[in-house]
Amino acid sequence: MVSEHASPLAVLGGVDAGGQNVHVGELARHLAQMGVDVDVYTRRDDPDLPRVAAFAPGVLVHHLDAGPAEAVPKDRLLPHMPAMARELQVRLDARPVELVHSHFWMSGLAAVTAASASHTPVVHTFHALGVVKRRHQGADDTSPPERIGIERSLLRECDAIIATCSDERRELLDLGARPEAVHVVPCGVDASTFRPNGPSFEWRTRHLRVLAAGRPVPRKGVAELIAAVARVPDVELVVAGGPPLDRLGSDPELVHLHGLARSLGCSGRVRFVGAVGRRAMADLARSADVVACTPWYEPFGIVPLEAMASGVPVLVSGVGGMLDTVVHDVTGLHVRPRDVNGIAAALERLQDPELRRRLGRAGRKRVTEHFTWDRVARATLDAYQRTVSASRVLGGVA
Repeated sequence: MVSEHASPLAVLGGVDAGGQNVHVGELARHLAQMGVDVDVYTRRDDPDLPRVAAFAPGVLVHHLDAGPAEAVPKDRLLPHMPAMARELQVRLDARPVELVHSHFWMSGLAAVTAASASHTPVVHTFHALGVVKRRHQGADDTSPPERIGIERSLLRECDAIIATCSDERRELLDLGARPEAVHVVPCGVDASTFRPNGPSFEWRTRHLRVLAAGRPVPRKGVAELIAAVARVPDVELVVAGGPPLDRLGSDPELVHLHGLARSLGCSGRVRFVGAVGRRAMADLARSADVVACTPWYEPFGIVPLEAMASGVPVLVSGVGGMLDTVVHDVTGLHVRPRDVNGIAAALERLQDPELRRRLGRAGRKRVTEHFTWDRVARATLDAYQRTVSASRVLGGVA
């Protein structure tokens, strides 16, 4: 696996550390449990990182030297991809593999370059598409201008594409992907860590307890959620994500959200807790009455799955992967993106405890039937095997 900016070893909650890190780590771990030897290649962003580190039994994380050994925003990493490709090719020559699975567009660029000499098949997962980001963010999109063109070329150069939801598959086909090369495999959730029973945080409030978790970027829709909370007096919101609690003031988006809550008169009902580890996140999810995920757009959305696995009802924007994972009025409620009135109305509905119990039970059932990492890894391995078999036939090996 190649994941240039999202290492499974990273601490989650930063600007560039979120769902992709979880996806790469859990997929690698569960593939290894099925007998697959997995090497994860990521960019060294700290000079003290070892060359190779064990992540889980059967999974090694390799740190490649590509650019400065420090944190670099992912939108500034493109100039360092040639160096990453060279480093990756050296490692692949020394440690040959049957297949490369790249994650995110720049990893795909490095992977197809490095794998071309050995004719190793490449499977790619975009995790997010530049054309979708540009559509929703316009001039605020900080992606390099080359991104969309490179993503189109990856559709031609990769042997297979894994889309995480049906909405992404539609976008890929519109971009020119070959239908037979696109496999839909969702993201997953650790249903043993995220479960209804277990430790939880104490809340000293009688309000409806709502949790929002994720990276502090505007498109996550936390501003709209705060505006809705201001209109529903009996709701308390906890926002998790960003830097550690003692450095929250260093994040411009969190400073903006603090100010917004004050200006709307609801700062006493909005709490920011900063970065939260995976185990603590499970405890935090269980302590909530509702988990809200209301982005303007979202390629997939792991947080709603974690909440559903915890037996907690979810309030989500009807976008991206959440159209597949969250069944409206069955496991949660859908609202239109950026619809403050719709979010407020949904929060008022969710004050009904019987509705919350019904949605929570159905959410847990849906996760265990469709979205465990074991199921996701098996579907991914099936896509790998089909890709390797097709590559051998095309290469005249079969």
